[in-house]
Amino acid sequence: MMMMRAITMIVLTGIPKARGFDYAFKDADSTDINTYGSQEARKMEDASIKCEANTMSHEEEEPDTSISGQISVNEFSCHCCYDILVNPTTLNCGHSFCRHCLALWWVSSKKTECPECREKWEGFPKVNILLRDAIEKLFPDAIKQRVEDIQQNSDVAHSLAAFQKYGNNQISVAPHSGRANQQRGGGFFSGVLTALTGVAVVLLVYHWSSRESEHDLLVHKSVARWTAEEVILWLEQLGPWASLYKEKFLSERVNGRLLLTLTDEEFSKIPYSIENSSHRKAILMELERVKTLGVKPPQNLWEYKAVNPGKSLFLLYALKSSPRLSMLYLYLFDYAETFLPFIHTICPVQEDLEEDIITKLLDLKDPSWKQWREFLVKYSFLPYQLIAEFAWDWLEVHYWTSRFLIVNAMLLSVLELFSFWRIWSRSELKTVPHRMWSHFWKVSTQGLFVAIFWPVIPQFICNCLFYWALYFNPIINIDLVVKEVRRLETQVL
Repeated sequence: MMMMRAITMIVLTGIPKARGFDYAFKDADSTDINTYGSQEARKMEDASIKCEANTMSHEEEEPDTSISGQISVNEFSCHCCYDILVNPTTLNCGHSFCRHCLALWWVSSKKTECPECREKWEGFPKVNILLRDAIEKLFPDAIKQRVEDIQQNSDVAHSLAAFQKYGNNQISVAPHSGRANQQRGGGFFSGVLTALTGVAVVLLVYHWSSRESEHDLLVHKSVARWTAEEVILWLEQLGPWASLYKEKFLSERVNGRLLLTLTDEEFSKIPYSIENSSHRKAILMELERVKTLGVKPPQNLWEYKAVNPGKSLFLLYALKSSPRLSMLYLYLFDYAETFLPFIHTICPVQEDLEEDIITKLLDLKDPSWKQWREFLVKYSFLPYQLIAEFAWDWLEVHYWTSRFLIVNAMLLSVLELFSFWRIWSRSELKTVPHRMWSHFWKVSTQGLFVAIFWPVIPQFICNCLFYWALYFNPIINIDLVVKEVRRLETQVL
């Protein structure tokens, strides 16, 4: 049986067949089997049976050294080092090289092509296991000596490590299997992405079609110039409870000038008759903010974007790429205006239910230790969940936009989990501090660059970037998650 295995390996590795077959059948008393016509098929079968019986009977008489004596080491030589193949790696073109030779070639040339015929390879080359096992069985001593020599060469070790790192960053999918995967899953995912893209385009067209009224928003209009209808609009945005007093303000034709003169005592008397003290307090506190600013303070995403176009664009991109750094920035530099409403929304305090939520949001206090504890846990492990919870709280105001934000936060959480898993599986935990510093430096540089050139950037470009990050980034992230899942499946297989 040893002889039959040798014959099989000879055929697989491309050794001339005539020499192998002549040696294998030299002691066999059989007819000529070199002709494979239909008339000699029966004779071939009988000869093969006799040959196998002869081989088994003489198995102990023929030593293993005779096999290697007929098969030369030169038949298994690498065309880079011209020595016996060690961990032979076969490329798409069919040429095989020592893996460390291929790594040295790639490190020196940075080319993904065959060193011999210059044909580019696809994917990441893998070790030819069948060829490697055959060589190790035929020439164990030569392989052992070569491996010892290679292990003593530090340049080879560094080249192999760099080559493997390059391979880990590639999607190791063979061309045919890649196309098959696209045919199996591409239709579904392309349909989903197309549908989401359509929804995003509709929302984008809707917001752009209403951009003419952006300059007429109350956040840009002095309160003294408000009409009675605009005062009602301001009142309705305080909450559902404010609709109780809508008719009374309309009947009195309360405009902006009159609104600025109203006091707590006047609100409690006829014709307004606001008997609920918490409602009066909420109206008066918001009215004080209006008097201080001279305009209506922003109370939704579009009003905030109209008042702070630069900051809204910065927060949108920063929370996507660096949620932890962005929240730290808000705490340090925008505590009262942005961070306090944010933390009170995602980590609410369980207080008396009779207290109106509007009153609590208008009279924000410093977070309690319980709120800080809940926030820090989510901040450390699930920062994107904080964004999703904040968007969830605004579902009634921004129905579709909040859903896009929630989906995007979930996808970003999955991508972050994949990144951590990749670092863990590659045993690269020691590189985390360096990665964090590099990321911090990159984000800081980009932020400084945008701050310098912000005055000269056209508003149209800013709007395009804003809506792209808001509606199209979730679609892109869906595709990234699908690619990561396929890469994980490939690594498992």
